[in-house]
Amino acid sequence: MKTRKAGGGSVARGQAKGAPKNVDAYLAALPEPARGTLNKIRAAIRSAAPAEAMEVISYGIPAFKHQRVLVWYAAFSDHCSFFPTAAVIAAFKKELAGYTTSKGTVQFSTARALPAALVKKMVKARIEMSR
Repeated sequence: MKTRKAGGGSVARGQAKGAPKNVDAYLAALPEPARGTLNKIRAAIRSAAPAEAMEVISYGIPAFKHQRVLVWYAAFSDHCSFFPTAAVIAAFKKELAGYTTSKGTVQFSTARALPAALVKKMVKARIEMSR
């Protein structure tokens, strides 16, 4: 069941009581297996992002920022999402076959998370595209 905020929009799981103060708080509020899945996504992003990239909360969900936000990721009631931007999704269309995608989002289950190697490649592509 998705949590709804005023105005009817869906919010990420664990965020009904307001935006988290930091990424660690966001992840701590998640139940397993979502927490473990997002920790793996976080580690993959961190390993591909520039050393000076910062973890931030943007739009109420975790993100990595280097001059601008590079990527976001989140857990919802029935899936997790990775938000690398529409251009990155278009560039990796073949590799993302089998996952639900939309303009700027890749959805995946905790049972079939995005492979770390693919996350790293998409983060590196996003960095190149944002230069």
